[in-house]
Amino acid sequence: QVQLVESGGGLVQAGGSLRLSCAASGSISSINAMRWYRQAPGKQRELVAAITSRGVPNYADSVKGRFTISRDNAKNTVYLQVNSLKPEDTAVYYCNADIWATIGLITYRGQGTQVTVSS
Repeated sequence: QVQLVESGGGLVQAGGSLRLSCAASGSISSINAMRWYRQAPGKQRELVAAITSRGVPNYADSVKGRFTISRDNAKNTVYLQVNSLKPEDTAVYYCNADIWATIGLITYRGQGTQVTVSS
């Protein structure tokens, strides 16, 4: 069984920073793309950033220049460094990943970590 567990969220003032982490564990052969999404109350889920297995990142326009996605393949972990936070960045941040497990290639999702930015 595979699990994704996010951490690093919290309450921060506008302009502040956080580092979110998402660790995958379980019967993992390899991990393809890893992604961070967010969902604010009353809004649709938004893809924030993605990173390929080779470390090539891609970002939503709303976070370019402020957020940085990275991964540590040895630790099966993806990170999201979030800088210059704005109140509109307030949301639950989720990671997901395309994982080759014993039962095949499946996209798993974590339970999320809350980020709250005060003005």
